Amino acid sequence: MALILGAIIVLASVLGGYVLHGGQLAVLWQPTEILIIGGAAFGAFIISNPMHTIKEVFKRVMQLLTGSPFNKAFYMDLLSMLYDVFDKSRKQGVMSIEEDIDSPESSQIFTRYPAVMKSHELMAFVTDYMRIISSGNMAPHELEGLMDNEIESRRHELEEPAHAVNKVADALPGLGIVAAVLGIVITMSFLASGPEVIGVKVAAALVGTFLGIWMGYGFVGPTSTAMEHQALYEIRAYECIKAAIVATVSGQAPQMAIEFGRKALPTDKRPLFQELNDHVRSK
Repeated sequence: MALILGAIIVLASVLGGYVLHGGQLAVLWQPTEILIIGGAAFGAFIISNPMHTIKEVFKRVMQLLTGSPFNKAFYMDLLSMLYDVFDKSRKQGVMSIEEDIDSPESSQIFTRYPAVMKSHELMAFVTDYMRIISSGNMAPHELEGLMDNEIESRRHELEEPAHAVNKVADALPGLGIVAAVLGIVITMSFLASGPEVIGVKVAAALVGTFLGIWMGYGFVGPTSTAMEHQALYEIRAYECIKAAIVATVSGQAPQMAIEFGRKALPTDKRPLFQELNDHVRSK
């Protein structure tokens, strides 16, 4: 929603200011310039990125339009789910959760949290480390180091789409110049047609430069920044899980373990202590 609102403000500000200054919107409508710049940018994007990154970019853009799933409600469900797992493990023994972590889709614990279940990578992160805990005797600091390595690797994966879009934003002003140069080349063949015709052709060429800069700095660049923030919120979920699991391996009670996880969340999405406690009780 913020993506749409921001785009409307950019459009209204630039085009509104142009019209108020005496400009004519019809002059800016140059479909061929848009084809040259947009097509070249999309082609360069396809060339420079593997298919999984391309698919992830479109997925992330759709999340920006519909809203990120990593909100306060998601984090509360995540912490409540971890509490249930820790509580069962503490009361019935570590081996009691083996069936849950081997088949999370049929687990009575995990199926109570469909929003978390939709994030397959996050669920794999939880089940993998609970499996390690149940099958070995790894020290807390060793487990933390292993989790840090995986989180860092996951961070790079999540930031790839934002970096790919940012490179397109960097290229757009240059592609705008390409469109402008082609427009000037076309203008050269109309030198004998008089200043009015030449003026129209030059204006059309300059629109190419304008569109490249405007698209790069007004839309595509900010979109890449928004995708970086989106990736950060997902990484916070991994760090929350890490803090809670390391705390429970260190001997903390389930309620205290999820408090460690709560403190790892960003302040704008972090539930209050009592708010989380009430949510856990309700579940």
